[in-house]
Amino acid sequence: MSITTTTHLNFRGDARTALEFYQAVFGGDIIASSYADVGMPSDAPGANGLVFGVLASSSGFRVMAYDIPGQTGGSADHAGTTTRENGRTATDRPFFVSVRGDTLDEIQRYWSALAVGATVIESLAASPWSPGFGMLTDRFGVTWILDVTA
Repeated sequence: MSITTTTHLNFRGDARTALEFYQAVFGGDIIASSYADVGMPSDAPGANGLVFGVLASSSGFRVMAYDIPGQTGGSADHAGTTTRENGRTATDRPFFVSVRGDTLDEIQRYWSALAVGATVIESLAASPWSPGFGMLTDRFGVTWILDVTA
C-alpha cells in the first residue's frame, strides 16, 4: 500500500492565476473546475473562482489550489512575518512548500522563475547540508523552500 500527499493551497480569487504561474515554473498540466462548472449560477459573485484545481508535471511536481468561497482580493495572508536571526530563520508561517531536486541547475531554474515578484527570505546558495538552499515567499503569498539533494 502507498499514499501520496499533495499540497493544497487556498486563494482569494486568484487560484487560476497562481496555478498558471506555477505551470510556467514547473511545467505540467492543469485540470480545473470553477464554481460555475459545478452548478453555481454563472452570474453569481465568485462563479469563475476555482472549486478544484490541480497542476501535475511528469517530474513529480503536484499542487492543488482553490478559491475560498466568498473571499476575493488576492491570496490569503501575504503578511506573514519571517526574520533571520543568528543564522536561523524564524517565521510564523504555518507551512512551507518544499521542492528538492537532484542538481543545482534544476533548482536554479525553478528559483529564478518563482523569484519574480517574490520576497527572498534566504538567497539560493550553498549551505552546510546542501549544495543549494533558498527560501522565498512568492507573489501569491506562498513560502517555498528549494534545495538540492545532498
